[in-house]
Amino acid sequence: MELYLKYEFEQKKQEEKEEQQAIKERMREEAKALKELEKAKEKVEKEEKHFVQAIQKMNEQLSTSNENEKEKLLAKLRELERQLEETKKNKEDVLYRVQNTRAGYVYIISNIGSFGEDVYKIGMTRRLEPMDRVKELGDASVPFIFNVHAMIFSEDAPSLENAIHKALAHRKVNKVNDRKEFFRVSLQEIENLVKKNHNKTVEFTKMAQAEDYRKSLTLEQEFLQEIS
Repeated sequence: MELYLKYEFEQKKQEEKEEQQAIKERMREEAKALKELEKAKEKVEKEEKHFVQAIQKMNEQLSTSNENEKEKLLAKLRELERQLEETKKNKEDVLYRVQNTRAGYVYIISNIGSFGEDVYKIGMTRRLEPMDRVKELGDASVPFIFNVHAMIFSEDAPSLENAIHKALAHRKVNKVNDRKEFFRVSLQEIENLVKKNHNKTVEFTKMAQAEDYRKSLTLEQEFLQEIS
């Protein structure tokens, strides 16, 4: 009985430790996302100011130009106005992401060299550049980089991620720790769940390139042939 209680205590302590680590990781990820969004906001506001000033200057030039110059100046003005409109749209997107804390990306990734076939990690990030998060995961104690099968933008990314996790609870690789996001499931089943819970078109990449892994297999086979 005493050994059982000690085991239970140690297990509980480990679970609490892992939970704290997960909370800290989420906080770090959120801080990175906010920093990235604020930086993007500053950049796009600076660009908007630049184009407004450039358009104002171009209009001043037009008011004093002759007929020969006007055609070229008008073409430049139209291009500046187009760039300004594009910048305004980018600004709206960034401001929306800053204000809507639930907007983000749900990613479907695999790493067959590390975890085998039909094992997928399903997670989410608020990063403006979601691939930065995937690259970080590939740098963290796994021998090969992750391959992306889908990157899904959602106005409520946590709900979409949770709906997929809940539906695939019985397919979890780690059935003890709920914070692990790896599932043994076919990509088609994941795609069906995404379509069921997300009302926008999403493109899935079926084949995992896994270049480093496949090249490593080839090199290993060549080595075995040489020594046989």
